[in-house]
Amino acid sequence: MPTGTQNVSSTLPIIGPGKNQKARQATFIRSAQMGLFARLTCYPPLSQVTNWRRRQAGDSGTHDSVNFTVVIESSTSLPTQAWEAQIWHNITNNEWSALQLQASKSSVAPLLNGIEDEYKYHRYVFCGEICLPPTALHAKFTARFRTSPDVEWLWVNQQQQNVTDGELVVAAKTMQSQYSLQESEVARDELSKLIDNLSSELKVESRKSEALGSTLWQIRGEVDPAKDGISGVKRTVLGTPSSMVRYYSLVRIWSPWLGPRHGKDHFHLTEDAILCSFLRQDGKHLVLLAISGIDDVLTVFQSSDNGEIVVQARNDNGEAAEYQIVAATAEDFEVAMCAVMYESRKIVRPFQSSENDSIERLPSPPLDEDTVVAEKDMQTEWLADWIDGLTYCTWNGLGQNLNEGKILHALDSLKTNDIHIVNLIIDDNWQSLDNEGKSQFKRRWKQFEANPEAFPRGLQRTVETIRQAHRNVGHIAVWHALLGYWGGICPDGELAQKYKTKEVKVKDPAAGGPIAHEIGDGTILTIHPDDVQRFYDDFYGSLKSWGVDSVKADAQFYLDLLDSADDRKNYMTSYQDAWSLATLRHFSNRAISCMSLIPQMIFHSQLPTNKPSITLRNSDDFFPEIPSSHPWHVFCNAHNAHLTRHLNALPDWDMFQTSHPYAAFHAAARCVSGGPIYITDEPGKHDVNLINQMTALTVQGTTVILRPSVIGRSLDIYHDYNEGHVLRVGSYTGRAKTGSGIIGLFNIQSADASCIISLMDFPGINETSQGEYVVRAHTSGKITGRLKPLANDALASVVLEPKGWEILTAHPTTPFTLKGSRGEGDSEPLTHIAVLGLVGKMTGAAAVVSSNTSIMDNGRLRCDVHLKALGTLGIYISDLADRVIADDFMITILGQPIPEAAVWKEGGEKSNVLAIDVLAAWKEMKLDSGWSNEAFVRIFMT
Repeated sequence: MPTGTQNVSSTLPIIGPGKNQKARQATFIRSAQMGLFARLTCYPPLSQVTNWRRRQAGDSGTHDSVNFTVVIESSTSLPTQAWEAQIWHNITNNEWSALQLQASKSSVAPLLNGIEDEYKYHRYVFCGEICLPPTALHAKFTARFRTSPDVEWLWVNQQQQNVTDGELVVAAKTMQSQYSLQESEVARDELSKLIDNLSSELKVESRKSEALGSTLWQIRGEVDPAKDGISGVKRTVLGTPSSMVRYYSLVRIWSPWLGPRHGKDHFHLTEDAILCSFLRQDGKHLVLLAISGIDDVLTVFQSSDNGEIVVQARNDNGEAAEYQIVAATAEDFEVAMCAVMYESRKIVRPFQSSENDSIERLPSPPLDEDTVVAEKDMQTEWLADWIDGLTYCTWNGLGQNLNEGKILHALDSLKTNDIHIVNLIIDDNWQSLDNEGKSQFKRRWKQFEANPEAFPRGLQRTVETIRQAHRNVGHIAVWHALLGYWGGICPDGELAQKYKTKEVKVKDPAAGGPIAHEIGDGTILTIHPDDVQRFYDDFYGSLKSWGVDSVKADAQFYLDLLDSADDRKNYMTSYQDAWSLATLRHFSNRAISCMSLIPQMIFHSQLPTNKPSITLRNSDDFFPEIPSSHPWHVFCNAHNAHLTRHLNALPDWDMFQTSHPYAAFHAAARCVSGGPIYITDEPGKHDVNLINQMTALTVQGTTVILRPSVIGRSLDIYHDYNEGHVLRVGSYTGRAKTGSGIIGLFNIQSADASCIISLMDFPGINETSQGEYVVRAHTSGKITGRLKPLANDALASVVLEPKGWEILTAHPTTPFTLKGSRGEGDSEPLTHIAVLGLVGKMTGAAAVVSSNTSIMDNGRLRCDVHLKALGTLGIYISDLADRVIADDFMITILGQPIPEAAVWKEGGEKSNVLAIDVLAAWKEMKLDSGWSNEAFVRIFMT
């Protein structure tokens, strides 16, 4: 029996994908013998590993199972066929055997997008169940099919050579035990069960984990002091991860940026990593985090030729120091990740400066951020932050030859197209620089005031003009490099005369980034660490007096490029603290930290929760002219977010252009990211429809983005980019249990792809979830029937073209029995209600501040919805098709009845979604919310 176990290339991209992208989630089958064309999609999927979680708790007599679903869609140009399907597997024992799948209703796993596909294909659905043994399991499976009992079986992997076996990894059935601290030797023994040949040089101690269901260790080793400006370096073989199925690492793709790397069977890194996670054959995850920034020590992971984990520590301190690693294991990756992040926060806290400690500490995030979402302090009004506004950045749109005229022209273009931005970022090249005509990396900063040729009236006058002509612009930020400019400080300029300076040597970025050859191995002039606090206070004070109220500080990784260990020691924390304090003093949290994903900054400035959070660039840049970079950009951000979502920062997935071949792809990614949204359009080149799907107008007339409550991240931690799977990015919005799970789906390959999504895949929905849900697709507006968690048929399908994407949102429904309705007194409720949010928006559920549905004393149903923005409100009503809007509904906004034309059934009379055009009604009724910034909609239903 062919098993399709061919290896997949492990080539790893730096800023873009490889060229060998293949269809992996869907199998497109052609057979000359049978004269057919079909699409086969399997759940759990083929060609990838699924970390299957047991879904039934109980005694040893209660079994778990894996439920397989295969959907075959064959061309309607051919007659219907008597299709059959089987799953071949080694789940129950080492010998492969067949599971005959049973034909099911074609409505199972309904196709939620691709409107035309339902007319192109006959649809066949097959289901089956395999019971799991109580022990841990690592097994494989594949599928075969045929069109009738009279023909031979066809193996999926024979029809498509790039489709390999699916893999299942399942943890053993265990009862959760209470954690107890262990003695050092016992702790080492326990960790040795996960890491073979654990180094005897290292100190291993157990720690009490704050993440329930995890076991936690702290690992320490010694590194020699720096001498004569040369760092002490220690390289130690930690050991070999045992029973490894797959691994995921976050590596330094070059000095300022992190990126994901994946592999299986053999641990192999080509760049330094700060985070490594290993999926084991027993279903557990082992997560290792290297801590840096304490006592001037930088710690990273490397690998040996034999697949061992190697720790390299660099000490810039003049005294010997310890390097530190935190390790945790759990059956859930998120739990293990929380354990190492919470422990690392405890470790770095004692090393914060006394000035920083004076800032009131903020609470740590909840243990389960998907099911315990911030309740906004139970406030009754939604409070918009600057990050909730749509932002325009000048970088790609206006280029580097920036001047006042170009900025005003771009703003006029936005206004002409009815695009109301809230924030403006004046990016690189507004400053007064020397060496005109040379590379930006050779130019140096002369004075605080803007370039007099580009801004002849001064920056203050430019800002005043912007605010007078564009009242919608609430915040204006300017860009600068952390050391002033790419080439540092001009020795002949005003700044060099006013502040103490120091010349430092800068080395090439270690990983050979795109500006390595520009920086060279030379020296630059900088503000001396002794004077950097005064420098930043004066600079930001000047900006504030000119009307600038926010900043983007770039090129922060230069601190890690300083060649001398003494310089790195003196500059690293001095510059970080000076910038942080000046930012808080002058701009509160209105700051963007860019090119700052260096380990020393992550642990010193970005992890501690003793100050308000700021925005943090989450990946390398958006490169509009490099087609291959776009799917990688989204993939990289989604995987980096597994770390950055735990920092005291808001991950920023960078700007993009709305008039670009990948515009909608990027837009959808930004919406599910939970971070800010920046556009950088060239004047006159705007996709207004796309912008309207990302944003909404508030009752105050401003434009806001609709950010989910939880930061988006990849749901498939161990999927290699080069395997070409559909990327799934999960998020959540709203309060625990009553909020909505969100999944963004992105086709990162060059061929069509399809996939099946389970209701249990949505963040916020787990084994304890009760009730029923409906899942809605953004692009088509299609909605499933009501689905129950753990039910075998709680599935939905999507089909994606190249550059294709979809956003699915799972909404909880609430059942009601209306007084006087037919069937009153029956055990089953008659009507199910779900508030969908603004249905024309990619993440429209995030527009709902709060909602409450109840039965009134007179038997009518009342649904109250508070919205942060205006648009078309969607309400799922299970029996809407049997109702007449004019007879059964009364709808008000701010207590006033809305026009009849503003209410309809979305999708026709048979629809179960009531659409209420709150925006149109608001305008027609000329409503005024007064001091409130919310729209209050009330729906009465008989």
